Amino acid sequence: QVQLVESGGGLVQAGGSLRLSCTASGSITSIDIWGWYRQAPGKQRELVASFKRAGRRNDADSVNYADSVKGRFTMSRDDVKETLYLQMNSLKPEDTAVYYCNIHRIVIDYWGHGTQVTVSS
Repeated sequence: QVQLVESGGGLVQAGGSLRLSCTASGSITSIDIWGWYRQAPGKQRELVASFKRAGRRNDADSVNYADSVKGRFTMSRDDVKETLYLQMNSLKPEDTAVYYCNIHRIVIDYWGHGTQVTVSS
């Protein structure tokens, strides 16, 4: 079982920055795919960024971003703290949403409760 707790959301003006954190507890494995999703009012939940640890020692980790956030958002992970971060820069009003942390393990998805990000124009 895995528990995820997000933090770092808030209200920010357009052009500003926020850093979201997601701390995991429980049994974390090397095959887990970590991700940040967001859901705006009246819209479906969408993938913002995902992280997969390389399967072999000399391979690179895989990090992917939605086109809408490329160049503005950066995801990183602290293995010791079992924490996933999402640094969000140059925020836009259309980034307003509830942001969710996710761990995908084969056929199981674990979700946090979400953190609200509101960007004012």
